[in-house]
Amino acid sequence: MDFLISPAFAETAASTGSPGLLDFAFPIILLVLFYVMLIRPQQKRAKAHRTMQQSLAKGDEVVTDGGLMGKINDINDNAINLQIAETVEVKVRRESINSVLPKGTLKKL
Repeated sequence: MDFLISPAFAETAASTGSPGLLDFAFPIILLVLFYVMLIRPQQKRAKAHRTMQQSLAKGDEVVTDGGLMGKINDINDNAINLQIAETVEVKVRRESINSVLPKGTLKKL
């Protein structure tokens, strides 16, 4: 059948030196980049959040993960009594505190 279709032969590969080194270095560079861009900043944010939660004190004005804003009236190891209105207090987990507000943010509670 060679008289109807001419045969196509593959070319021989050119030698490039050491492709194994580049094949090995690319995943390592990708992992280092992944660590620097994603993992390290997340660890810093988690550490800052942990120190913020440990430094909570009575009278601090805070925001919870659910969006409640209030003043801390009482702190236990796991729970915080949060005053969200003049006569309304709720008990929330210490881990649910999202951020501490500047003093005077909640003018009238």
